[in-house]
Amino acid sequence: QVQLVESGGGLVQAGGSLRLSCAASGRSFSTYGMGWFRQAPGKEREFVAAIRWSGGNTNYADSVKGRFTISRDNVKNVVYLQMNSLKPEDTAVYYCAIGPAWGTPSWTYEYKYWGQGTQVTVSS
Repeated sequence: QVQLVESGGGLVQAGGSLRLSCAASGRSFSTYGMGWFRQAPGKEREFVAAIRWSGGNTNYADSVKGRFTISRDNVKNVVYLQMNSLKPEDTAVYYCAIGPAWGTPSWTYEYKYWGQGTQVTVSS
């Protein structure tokens, strides 16, 4: 059974940093893309970042470019999201998901398996 477990969320002041982790189990994901999404209260789930299986291609939402970095460790089956210069508008539940092997799409329907999410709260 495929399982994704996010961790690393919490409460941080504006300007601070957090690193989220997503551990995958149940199968090897080394040939699949991985993505991070987030959902704030009352809003739709939105794309944050994605990385191709090799780690050589990444894609970021404009709102996080230059502040967030996605990376992965295919040996450990873990994907990370380093978040720097956090802003109150980054407050949301962050989800990781398994995406297609062919690229780094930003559409949620391209992602099959999802974790339960981890809360990130940025205070002003």
